[in-house]
Amino acid sequence: MPGLLYVVATPIGNLEDITYRAVRVLGEADLIACEDTRQTRKLLDHYGIQKPAISYHEHNEAERTEDLVARLLAGAVIALVSDAGTPLVSDPGYRLVKAAIDTGIQVQTIPGPSATLAALAASGLPTDAFHFDGFLPPKQGQRAKALEALADEHATLIFYEAPHRILETLEAVDRVLGNRPVVVARELTKIHEEFLRGTATEIRAQLAARDTVKGEITLLIGKALAPPPDDTPLDEAVDALVRSGTPRMDAIKQVARRRGLSKREVYDQLLGK
Repeated sequence: MPGLLYVVATPIGNLEDITYRAVRVLGEADLIACEDTRQTRKLLDHYGIQKPAISYHEHNEAERTEDLVARLLAGAVIALVSDAGTPLVSDPGYRLVKAAIDTGIQVQTIPGPSATLAALAASGLPTDAFHFDGFLPPKQGQRAKALEALADEHATLIFYEAPHRILETLEAVDRVLGNRPVVVARELTKIHEEFLRGTATEIRAQLAARDTVKGEITLLIGKALAPPPDDTPLDEAVDALVRSGTPRMDAIKQVARRRGLSKREVYDQLLGK
């Protein structure tokens, strides 16, 4: 009869952050599929788990899925893990889980650590609604468009970001989303865990003053703050942004967002309609 696929959450830093059930399942599995066998072996050795591990990452996911499904159909019990946290959340695994379900193989999840939820819980930002969007695009234009698309979300926005891009990303957050509460959670559950809270501009200044920025980063952006009353005529507000280097259409979007107007309303008023 078919085997069983476990999706197992593992620590995001502190090796003590693993459930009793996860340790038991990893110890009982016939095979452990992981992103980096060397990284997972550190966890397995810590808990004395001597089970075979096989690499399963974004570069071999397609071909390796077929092999793993064949093993599952033959009755194997396989545990799927990522390097850290919950598999499939900005990590490989979707293809295998989908293939297993489509083939009639039972899939069970072993819940546990998640950088998204850990950062949100200690951020001090609203938790009633949140929108997780993985990594923002690395290119400036695409990053700005992604942020613009989320500008009207009535939820805390959560992203993962690489340390070498965090300064550029915070600059984009300030430019596109304006004066919002921002939290940068760095090295969660590790020795140098850190939460930086403030506006994007304030946090960027703190990080820019350091020799280097290291570690895994979770970026959280709060809902828009209520802007102070602004009686500046629309044309003057738009022109001020244009003079500072903002493209005219982007300036119109920003003014519209700050005034609670649609882009069309601002554009029509500028034309005197």
